[in-house]
Amino acid sequence: MRQSRKCPLSGKAARRLESLPMSNHVDEPNVDRPTTTADFVAEVDAAEVIPQTKIGKFKISTDVLRAYTMVFALIAIWIFFHYSTDQIFLDPRNFSNLMRQTAVTGVLAVGMLMVIVTGQIDLSVGSVVGLAGGIAAIAQGWMGWGLVPSITAGIAVALVIGAVHGTLTAYINIPAFIVTLGGLLAWRGVILGLSRGETIPIRLPAFKAIGQDYVGPMVGWVIAAIAVAAIVWLNLSRNRARKRHGIEVPGLSMLLLRILAPALAVVGFIYMMNSYEIAPGRYAGIPIPVIIFLAIALAGAFLTQNTTFGRYLYAIGGNPDAARLSGINIRRHLLAVFCIMGALSGVAAIIYTARVGSASPDAGQLLELDAIAACVIGGTSLMGGRGTVFGAVLGALIMASLDNGMSLKNVEPYMQNIIKGAILVAAVGLDMAGRKRG
Repeated sequence: MRQSRKCPLSGKAARRLESLPMSNHVDEPNVDRPTTTADFVAEVDAAEVIPQTKIGKFKISTDVLRAYTMVFALIAIWIFFHYSTDQIFLDPRNFSNLMRQTAVTGVLAVGMLMVIVTGQIDLSVGSVVGLAGGIAAIAQGWMGWGLVPSITAGIAVALVIGAVHGTLTAYINIPAFIVTLGGLLAWRGVILGLSRGETIPIRLPAFKAIGQDYVGPMVGWVIAAIAVAAIVWLNLSRNRARKRHGIEVPGLSMLLLRILAPALAVVGFIYMMNSYEIAPGRYAGIPIPVIIFLAIALAGAFLTQNTTFGRYLYAIGGNPDAARLSGINIRRHLLAVFCIMGALSGVAAIIYTARVGSASPDAGQLLELDAIAACVIGGTSLMGGRGTVFGAVLGALIMASLDNGMSLKNVEPYMQNIIKGAILVAAVGLDMAGRKRG
């Protein structure tokens, strides 16, 4: 009877094998890379790869269902507030204010989405907004700088802060929660000291225009035409690509639906913006903050969905060890993400300061929670690896709609906080329930 023989290892090979590290326990992050929230997930269900939700006999992609749910929820909120406020909520004037109110939270939500997708978090963005806006106000007010140097100074400070947070998280392995929690306190203290507790007014009219002025109605219609043309081109190019790769192409009715639905939304949005009459015979158009916000949202969507960098962010958040073993430089990408978050915080600070017309030491308080809530309500997973800019923008719009609508109804501030907190918890609960059903 043939016996199996073991191939003995040489002494050098045996010692080398014994020196190899044993696989870490699932709750013990690998020290060779920065910690992400994915390290603390015990196991990943196979259904999480392509999550689907079963409704009766039908199955639909969970991400698609969540997007439709958020759109219908937003429409329901608008209808409720419009009729409960004597049709003031969707009046062109208030709708324009609502969009401008959404701009700051929306810009922050785009950056926060990228941070959360990688499995990290940033709790300091509210303080960074206050500091960056204060620096820009001090530069133009106390130091007499012009518009461009003042804005550049504010954004540069926020970018440097983001780089500091990214370096501490990615290269020194301090958890992002601790780094940014410390930043939340530290940067608030810095602006309090620099401003000496004073409110600094904005004296440059061009600075105020960034947050308060509009582009003309004609510019709005030009933007609408470009957007509709882009929608048509994207859908046709997608169909051509599917044909080229032998994938089934949707029918003509589905193609028309994919073109007409967003095109009508764009035209309706521009119409509402252009209907706001700020003086007899003079119509406002699109607020400048909204244009900045939409440009950043489109750039963020392209970066996350159509570039290698964006795909790497989802890989890092979904499975950091697999991403590292596949050759992705996790540290460099985390540093880049925090730098992007810092730069967008600087942009949000300029918009916020210009819209208010002054900078104060307490500016931007709780904006970090609004940005995180916008991402979570929009379907971003706090575990990392899942989320879209479209969802984050929807979430920001929902948060701004709740603030605006409850203010119009004269809801007490404490009740507003209770309602928003309950909605945030409900959004996470529905997300978890959807996962289980999937």
